[in-house]
Amino acid sequence: MASLSARWHRSISEIPEERWDDLVGDQVSPFYRWRWLLALERSGSVSPDQGWQPLHLSLWRDDNDLVAVAPLYLKGHSYGEFVFDQSFARLAGDLGLRYYPKLIGMSPVSPVQGYRFHLAASEDAQELTTLMLGLIDDFAARHGILSCNFLYVDPAWQPLAQSAGCAGWLNQQSQWSADGQQTFSDYLAGFNANQRRNIKRERKAVRNAGVTVTPITGDALSPALVSRMHDFYEQHCARWGAWGSKYLDSSFFDQLCEPSLAQHVVLFSAHRGDVDLPVAMSLCVRDAQHLWGRYWGSDEEIDCLHFEVCYYAPIEWALQQGLVSFDPGAGGSHKLRRGFSAMARTSLHRWYDPQMDALIRSWLPRANALMREEIEAINADLPFRAQPPDLVS
Repeated sequence: MASLSARWHRSISEIPEERWDDLVGDQVSPFYRWRWLLALERSGSVSPDQGWQPLHLSLWRDDNDLVAVAPLYLKGHSYGEFVFDQSFARLAGDLGLRYYPKLIGMSPVSPVQGYRFHLAASEDAQELTTLMLGLIDDFAARHGILSCNFLYVDPAWQPLAQSAGCAGWLNQQSQWSADGQQTFSDYLAGFNANQRRNIKRERKAVRNAGVTVTPITGDALSPALVSRMHDFYEQHCARWGAWGSKYLDSSFFDQLCEPSLAQHVVLFSAHRGDVDLPVAMSLCVRDAQHLWGRYWGSDEEIDCLHFEVCYYAPIEWALQQGLVSFDPGAGGSHKLRRGFSAMARTSLHRWYDPQMDALIRSWLPRANALMREEIEAINADLPFRAQPPDLVS
């Protein structure tokens, strides 16, 4: 390891795009590609002013060969994470400790599974993971940082980090899985008779309002449409007032038409006649296998339109594209009655105050067991014809 050198980066632009994308590989989700993370920074959506200071860690061999990167951010708050650590912040206050700033590993404002250290295949993964965690620990000690937190971690990377001392905390999200379904009729067939009728009724309500939903992606995206999507997003967030989660600037949406991003973006336009004149719209992100729901908004209050634009139309499109899963985004128990099962998601943590570390680690086994029980109870109550598969592990 003597030939390795570490660098800290205040912007992803300090790491060449081709080096980053070659290292993370073709299978990484769009949320960890260089262009996506750059768009967040370049738009000002992720910046020190917004409480997100990029602080990526890289390892280089012989100063020219990138062998590892860890997307990291120094956070001055807990917004945009969707793993709710307010109890940890209160504990820190009770112990007389300063909780912020903290280090976060995730794709900003995107609660999507897949965080990991990206390591060259030719390197020893456990050795590099342990080395990088040590570098993070040293940085935290030098700057008085209380914790480092990796959210929505890749299950394949999780054992490496836990064996190097990270503590795992279980939370839950919703996810639809194709499980052999090929058509929307197959999707409907998985429900009991009552819920099949409900879904058909909800879709019919949208049709009766004269609204059609059309997916738009890739070259078909236009600056006008992505700008309109931002308007919907901004308007929807404003409805929630202080609880609104408006994190993205309009210039981030403008960049979604760039070819490297447009290939991953799917807009679902709800319209009467002209697809370019939507009354509502949702924004999803895709790769070769998965779909993620991100944002939506509507100009009109139309019965069941939210379910159609955010769930049914994306699921139908995902089946047509041969995708295997759809993560509809954070929150919303109503998702569970529309084919989405509760899934365990793990975040990994390091606390640098011995007392706080001991208290939380002693609490985690019971908290995680309760979360597993909650997930099992939720899935046992889903309106499927038969019990869904075990989705906890």
